[in-house]
Amino acid sequence: MFAFHRMVLLLSVSAIFMMGLVMIFNTTSAEVLDHALARSTHQALFKQILYAFAGLALSWASWKIGYRRFIQWSPYLFFFLSFLLLIILIPGIGREVNGSRRWIGLAGFTFQPSEFVKIVVPAFFIFQLRTIDPIQLQLKGFIKLISLLSVPILLVLVEPNNGTAGVIGLTVVVICILSRICLKYWALPLALMIVVGGVSAYHLPYVTARINVYLHPELDLQGKGHQPYQAKIAAGSGQLLGRGPGNSLQKLSYLPEAQNDYIAAIYAEEFGFIGILSLILLYMSIGFAGFFIAFNATDLMGLYLGCVITFLICFQAFMNLGVVSGLLPSTGLNLPFFSQGGTSLMANAIGVGLLLDIVKQQEMEKICPKSGL
Repeated sequence: MFAFHRMVLLLSVSAIFMMGLVMIFNTTSAEVLDHALARSTHQALFKQILYAFAGLALSWASWKIGYRRFIQWSPYLFFFLSFLLLIILIPGIGREVNGSRRWIGLAGFTFQPSEFVKIVVPAFFIFQLRTIDPIQLQLKGFIKLISLLSVPILLVLVEPNNGTAGVIGLTVVVICILSRICLKYWALPLALMIVVGGVSAYHLPYVTARINVYLHPELDLQGKGHQPYQAKIAAGSGQLLGRGPGNSLQKLSYLPEAQNDYIAAIYAEEFGFIGILSLILLYMSIGFAGFFIAFNATDLMGLYLGCVITFLICFQAFMNLGVVSGLLPSTGLNLPFFSQGGTSLMANAIGVGLLLDIVKQQEMEKICPKSGL
């Protein structure tokens, strides 16, 4: 049974990645040819493949290290990544793109620390819960813990990267639910913050403008409404079976940088509803396998971490596809294993390696029950 779910997980991830490689080459090569850019049509493809090899190495390393040791090391990773998030805000160190300072450049490659924070913050939270009973946790202790966890989240917000900060915050909420921490400590304050923040934001002119653009992107076709509007055209024009591989029109400068957050729109245009349905089923398969693995973990740490990793992959896929279809406002979250993005690919690969180690521990426990103690 465990072997079956491991195979489902690996095959689904591999299929999504291979489909993504085809679409990355498809969209980036069209951009190079359309704008007569002075670079190879295969440059983005080769770079994504290099990131994939790095991701495989990290996935293997996380599998060998094991999820228990990863959680033990999480405090060091937590403070190291918090330090990187801090120095990335310094001009000259952090690379600024479209008004956001999220990347560190090195030898032609970029590194985005916030992608790794998505896994390390919940792992650090799990580490802190090892020595205390979450149900008996007092308010003072909870506030101290949440204050510490909030440091990298606030630094990500400053970049600014609201979508990633929100996802990291949700992973903390997931662990609160799983560990049954007292609802009045986090649920009531969270609900109050959402209500107050929502009411306050609604009265800010620029927030109202962004809501209007989300509801009616055609009102700002030269600005923030351009990509959502063109994405709707791309997805809708695919109809049932799509225009066919390589036949997208929107990738020809109509939908800029489509290989990132909006790559699913080009995929929908070329492969239609059937293609998107197949992609959704693959992500559902990851969710099915991931949660099965997590809920059969040999200890609570495996349960918490496995659920968080599976939630991260599936929730980001849901958000990205929701944005592409026009159901959700733009969040800046890419499509796991599918969109162009090296750091995201490596971080998700680490997550898969940790899930595979949870399976390994399950199999060891089945062979020798005392080995899990």
